[in-house]
Amino acid sequence: MRIVSGLYKGRKILQPLDKETRPLKDLVKESIFNILEHSNLSKKKILKSTVLDLFSGCGSFGLECISRGALKVIFVENYSKVLTILKKNIEKLNCVEKTKIINLDIYKQQKSFALNEDFDFIFIDPPFKDKNFLKFIINLKKNNIINEKTVLIIHRHKNSFDDISSEIKVLKESAYGKSKIIFACLY
Repeated sequence: MRIVSGLYKGRKILQPLDKETRPLKDLVKESIFNILEHSNLSKKKILKSTVLDLFSGCGSFGLECISRGALKVIFVENYSKVLTILKKNIEKLNCVEKTKIINLDIYKQQKSFALNEDFDFIFIDPPFKDKNFLKFIINLKKNNIINEKTVLIIHRHKNSFDDISSEIKVLKESAYGKSKIIFACLY
């Protein structure tokens, strides 16, 4: 796995070897950034943005954002084996000052999950088997983590059906191999 573009272009990052984590493939990651940078989904671009990377794993998405000029990325992860890898990747790229790691199980600690940040982009990459996805979106809204200008980027299995249209407006969906990427915002 590598950083696709920007300051750290071509640099390899560590990824977990176990089956519990599903890192974002480089092709999918590159496609996401092409859409964000070259479409009209958002007036805001990655450059000088603030990003929330939920279920961040080894940090592939958030680190790509930093490489492309994001000002700050907050990573939220609770799987201890991958947290170690995430920390190593951040240190390896020497971008500690632009990151924050929150070790938190969002589903078990939803009430304590409140951030005083104004996020331009929120990347949400829960396990494909996760069936509580709509509840999760509702809680993001209740905790005011999503605002009118936030673009959500959601990574799901291409065959998953998550009825999220009652809570957020789907702007675009794209499929890549086993992955489906949903771009969304508040109504």
